[in-house]
Amino acid sequence: MNTNASAAMVIKKPRYDGRTKKRKWEERRSDKGAALYPEKKICDEPYIRIKRRKYAMLLGYSGVNYYGMQRNPSMPTVEEDLFKALLKAELITQEAFDQIQTIQFQRAARTDKGVSAARQVVSIKLPEEVSISKVNDGLPEQIRLFGVKRVTKGFNSKSQCDFRTYTYMLPTAAFSKCDLEVEQETFRLDETLLKEINDVLSNYQGTKNFHNFTCKKQFQDPSAKRYIVSFECEPPIIRKGVEFVILKVKGQSFMLHQIRKMVAIVIAVVKGCTPLSTLTKAFTEEKVNIPRAPGLGLVLDYVHYDNYNYRYGQDGIHEVLEWNEVDSEVNDFKEKYIYPTIIDAEISEKPMLLWLSERLTKHQFNQIEDNGKDSDYEDNSDEEEEENDKNEKPCENVLELK
Repeated sequence: MNTNASAAMVIKKPRYDGRTKKRKWEERRSDKGAALYPEKKICDEPYIRIKRRKYAMLLGYSGVNYYGMQRNPSMPTVEEDLFKALLKAELITQEAFDQIQTIQFQRAARTDKGVSAARQVVSIKLPEEVSISKVNDGLPEQIRLFGVKRVTKGFNSKSQCDFRTYTYMLPTAAFSKCDLEVEQETFRLDETLLKEINDVLSNYQGTKNFHNFTCKKQFQDPSAKRYIVSFECEPPIIRKGVEFVILKVKGQSFMLHQIRKMVAIVIAVVKGCTPLSTLTKAFTEEKVNIPRAPGLGLVLDYVHYDNYNYRYGQDGIHEVLEWNEVDSEVNDFKEKYIYPTIIDAEISEKPMLLWLSERLTKHQFNQIEDNGKDSDYEDNSDEEEEENDKNEKPCENVLELK
């Protein structure tokens, strides 16, 4: 055996262990380190390990008086009230309440200030027995838990979401022609105008470049391309003497302000404030200044998990994430807490008509500021949704084949 190699093996220093050094340092103190950690408390109760499983939870909420879905210190948010209810129902610990990521919490879509949701889905690890009624007892009336379903261990409500459906409710008087003066209470949408609206909306279908429909996004950025499955205007309904329509859009994902800008330019084209060529030009590299429609009518209506349902929905262990069994409960919640908020505000405050008269009719679609920002830019916006993450993947065109 080589003597040099043997000597090297003998003098090799042991691996550094900070815990051992820290323990020896504490033992050299007269109090054995007790004064170093006065806040340490010895728990006499035995530790009980709670077995947790991954679940998908279906929520509905009215966004009024909330600063969005996502937890935000010192501000009222939907998640803060949800976590408090889960803690009160003893479904999460105080540690999990303080650091919610320890139980793998994730939301499907991050709605912003004032935006409501009829079917929001979150994924979270909870004990095996979950009482929906017990959670709802701890929630305010404008937030409801509709259902809980067991999902796979690696399920993520955001990354495994294939499509999202949003609705936008507005009075039909918004589509009256620019040269006509109409009353919101007496205006009625005819079949010809309804068809015209749907014809304009059809221009969004497919994969388009939406760099003009958000902020701080360049045409060359791959994530500016988004796939829209459908965009349609439903038949009008009358509430409290005023006629409303609901625009419904289903897409793979949406960027900040995108839906509100999509709605705004459709209104402008139908009213005759700008030609249809403005909309088609907005999909090109050329800059177009698109205003934002009011955020009041925007609602997250449905979150789709088609691929997950196809792969795991029939395995005998997991359920499909379609929630058909609670449709009536969800619809009742919308009629009681979501739609009345929009309708009452449109009748009393008329935010849509004010926006039309003060902003849209005076708006210049080709006006771009010197700093590259459009004239409708707000640095600290408080609107809709936000799938505008830095690491978000661009639209996959293959999804069009579904």
